[in-house]
Order: sequence, then structure tokens, then C-alpha cells
Amino acid sequence: MNEFERTTENETLSEREKEVLVEVAKGLTNKEIADRLNISIHTVITHRKNISHKTGINSIAGLTVYVIINKLADIKDLL
Repeated sequence: MNEFERTTENETLSEREKEVLVEVAKGLTNKEIADRLNISIHTVITHRKNISHKTGINSIAGLTVYVIINKLADIKDLL
């Protein structure tokens, strides 16, 4: 298991965290993600903190690689 597949069984990403993560990988801002998913910006920020904690990845580039490696989105959908 490499650093981009780090989540443990107890720290797997929720479905909503995965949705937020894919939007982050698309390059959307917190506000854009909140609007797209019909949640508050504060909820987006909380999900992003949880995602970083669970994956150990803090950069958008690293999270994008995580999305691709874990097949959460196709690379062509991120462009």
C-alpha cells in the first residue's frame, strides 16, 4: 500500500467525503463545491479537514492523485 492508498478500515472516506474530494480534484473552490452539493461552505471545510486527516494528504495535487489511483473519478472528468 502506498501513501495514496493510506486510509485504514476505521478511517475510510464517507460517500459525501468522496463527493467533496472529487470536486476538489476538479479544482473547484469551497464555495463552488458547497453550491454544487447543496451544503454549507462550513460543511465543505469540515469534509476537507476530515479527508486530509484520513488520507494524510494535504495538497490538492496529492488529493487529485488519490482520486485517480482509487478510481473515484476518471482522469478525463477532472480536466
